Amino acid sequence: MDRRDVLKATAALTGASLLSAANVSAATGSGGKNSAVPPFVAVADGCQLFCRDWGTGRAAVFLAGWCLPSDFWSYVMAQIADSDFRCVAFDRRGHGRSTDPGRGYDYDTLADDLAAVLNTLDLKQVTLVAHSMAGGEAVRYLTRHGATRIARLVLVGATLPFISKAPDNPDGIDPAIFEGLRGAWKKDFPRWLRENSRPFFQPDTSEALMEWGINLMLQASLHAALECNRAMTTTDFRTELQKLSLPSLVIHGDHDVSAPLAITGAKTAKLVTNAQLKVYAGAHGLPLTHAAQLAGDVRTFMS
Repeated sequence: MDRRDVLKATAALTGASLLSAANVSAATGSGGKNSAVPPFVAVADGCQLFCRDWGTGRAAVFLAGWCLPSDFWSYVMAQIADSDFRCVAFDRRGHGRSTDPGRGYDYDTLADDLAAVLNTLDLKQVTLVAHSMAGGEAVRYLTRHGATRIARLVLVGATLPFISKAPDNPDGIDPAIFEGLRGAWKKDFPRWLRENSRPFFQPDTSEALMEWGINLMLQASLHAALECNRAMTTTDFRTELQKLSLPSLVIHGDHDVSAPLAITGAKTAKLVTNAQLKVYAGAHGLPLTHAAQLAGDVRTFMS
């Protein structure tokens, strides 16, 4: 191909890219964002939340854990969406493809964001599936907005009910440890993730999958990572959990190093009426390492 042909090909590709971008902008509004329908849902302060919506049938809404976008649930959602269920997930503010507003990382605002997604999509009889810090988002949504749209709750490796040590919570983790972690993240978050990711996975987990998981976490803004961790480690949900009465399934790995079973899942299951506890042996990062088993348990619970 001579230089003239190369230039023509480059121009054609550039034109196609511009046309594609124009089509996206026309379909989703200014800047490629839509204030009314997926793939973006607008919330009260103008933040735009990226949503994914797979399959049809009874709906499950998946909330990803600390620093993780909706992609984290892909392996579980793909299996459930193939079983005549509808799977919805969205990127938390400051995560993935959603707006990075630099504010709103308290649980009240995050719960209101979830309400905006449920209301915009008009989802009803939902099974709410929350991982890690998102367990608090699910609980705060239920105590703040009610359970009119929610039929059942699944908590996966959740950091509930209160992970920090306090006079009335002596077996919690010393808050100084969390403060030290946030200090390390301010210096070199990517390095910390790579040096501490192995316990999250299984011995036979591929290096490629681990790298993918780390890269997902790096899509969160550092400010969002810090503020979400602060909210997660300082918020006490013990009283709120006792107010829940909807059918609930608590799933936890007994090798969870960031949310040890004894001070999180085991306590949570005792606080929630109608809750059952299911423990995965030798497990931690369940949505990636035990996707098939987790998808099966969620499908069974939904049925």
